[in-house]
Amino acid sequence: MDLADRREQYETTGLDLADLAPDPVDQFAGWYRAAEDAGLWEPNAFVISAVDAEGWAASRYVLLKGFGPDGFVFYTNSGSAKVAALEATGRACLTFGWLSLRRQVRVHGTVERTTREESEAYFARRPRSHQLGAWASPQSEVVADRDELERRWAEAEARFAGEAIPPPPHWGGYRVRHSLVEFWQGRPNRFHDRLRYRRSGDGWIIERLAP
Repeated sequence: MDLADRREQYETTGLDLADLAPDPVDQFAGWYRAAEDAGLWEPNAFVISAVDAEGWAASRYVLLKGFGPDGFVFYTNSGSAKVAALEATGRACLTFGWLSLRRQVRVHGTVERTTREESEAYFARRPRSHQLGAWASPQSEVVADRDELERRWAEAEARFAGEAIPPPPHWGGYRVRHSLVEFWQGRPNRFHDRLRYRRSGDGWIIERLAP
């Protein structure tokens, strides 16, 4: 099916070098707050992409759980297909799409595990149902049917009845240490603004890219 050009115009304020914070994390924080203030559903959702051991590109949505000078953090099952792809090269690309604001952010960087202390602290803040799900789901593995998943949930619920739930040994956090961050702002006539931070030593070089 061919999709016709909708000729939608991006009537937004532009993005100039003078608008940018010196550090990409500060710039990201400002855009993230704007996405929250706009009431966007799950503004912390992003697509994480990597190349697996067989050379296939692998992408999926996950939720950002923290960011700062050291990078961007999310949590998942370490036995999942996404982690296998991430660990194949130790590199990843994150894509945030706040489309109603005509904005996109791409982050390139290296991947490392968070400390066990960080993972445990975050896991303790999760709703109990989410904690049970981390134990019940053999993420990315083939299961017979939905009944098997429901049975595993019931088993986890019974196992931890009346007790605090610790994080499973196969669950934890991952941090993407950014070396390149690109901010995209939609503009009329598909003549968009793209400004990129590129790490250079202890600082950042900011460059404008053609749309």
